[in-house]
Amino acid sequence: MGMFDTVGKGQSRERKPNTLKKLSRMKTALSHREPDRVPISDFFWGGFIKRWRKELGLPADANPYYYYDLDWIVTVPNMDPKIQPFETLKEDADEVIVKTGFGAVMRKKFSAPMPEFIGFDTDTIEKLEALEFDDPKDPRRYFAAGDNQIAGVGDGFERNTPAWVETVKSLHPDFPVFGSIIEVNECLTRLIGPTSNMLWIGMEPERMGRQINRIGQFYLDCAKAQIDAAGGLLDGFVIWGDVAYRNNMFFSPDYWRTYFKPWVKAIADYAHSKGLMVIYHGCGNINKILEDYIEIGIDAMNPLEAKADLDAVQLRRKYGQRLGICGNSNIQVWETGDEEAIRREVLGKLNAAKGGGYIFQSDHSVASDVSGQTYDYIVKLVRQFGNYPLELGEYDLKM
Repeated sequence: MGMFDTVGKGQSRERKPNTLKKLSRMKTALSHREPDRVPISDFFWGGFIKRWRKELGLPADANPYYYYDLDWIVTVPNMDPKIQPFETLKEDADEVIVKTGFGAVMRKKFSAPMPEFIGFDTDTIEKLEALEFDDPKDPRRYFAAGDNQIAGVGDGFERNTPAWVETVKSLHPDFPVFGSIIEVNECLTRLIGPTSNMLWIGMEPERMGRQINRIGQFYLDCAKAQIDAAGGLLDGFVIWGDVAYRNNMFFSPDYWRTYFKPWVKAIADYAHSKGLMVIYHGCGNINKILEDYIEIGIDAMNPLEAKADLDAVQLRRKYGQRLGICGNSNIQVWETGDEEAIRREVLGKLNAAKGGGYIFQSDHSVASDVSGQTYDYIVKLVRQFGNYPLELGEYDLKM
């Protein structure tokens, strides 16, 4: 999953005309029609934001979503199975080790970009079967500040995350705001670890299937409670779930279709029933199940990693306007800082925006290996060449 940084406190205010224009732009694009211009946003690591502020000489509170007036933003409530403060096992100047509401022991070295899972309370399938989850409707998930693993332990470390609904209210006047939920495999990765997850699926497929269905119902109920808690302030919904790696899926497509897919569909259907746009974030090579996501009715797939041999232009040619695309601009090209290569990458991928159905973003998230000047250059390119009708000059491709 990508890391991101949301800001703001206070109560919801009336939406600005520009915000309504951004909302119309997003809805038009995800309806596979051409809006005024290609929408653009991203997920930003805290390390990148610090570098970006320094390199562009910006104030200490500068935020890329506001600075560039980006087109959408995502928020994260408490999705931990157990709602509880982190248990600090070790903390010094170099690292912190905590146990979270997932029962996961995580080490965050402050010099490293991402944390490390070093243990799981749920280390047998019997413990998984016996584990009880706190109520999806517990108001602390949405209305109270507190620790939660997904928002608190990433490329940075944060305790006492602000109340989710207050974040939604603060962002609502300025952006199309998306809520979000993890799907079952993302939960299992964080609850039992990928090794146990794949091993138990392989050895006890039906037994694990029953747990997948139990957890799937829990996160469907969390999604419903979250949307209700927002009180109509959400415009969209992100479903987070990595089910693949660089070359293939973690388990067979048939197993995914039997146990995981129905819960993704149920969450998407419920969000759609409330008038929300739905974006699915799943890393890795998901070629074998892209058709399934189209069938489910996902409005756009993200991040469509270039490093996993996914290409927006090729995908548009293969699936036409049945596939919504959010992402796929190669972050490894961005990291070079080579303006000619970046221009070729950005303008080339904009061909996939012909006819709508495209949101410009990186193929995962913007990490600190990307310079502030580079991201600034990319936004300006998209704003210059992303106006409809698209005129991409030497980078124009026949679609």
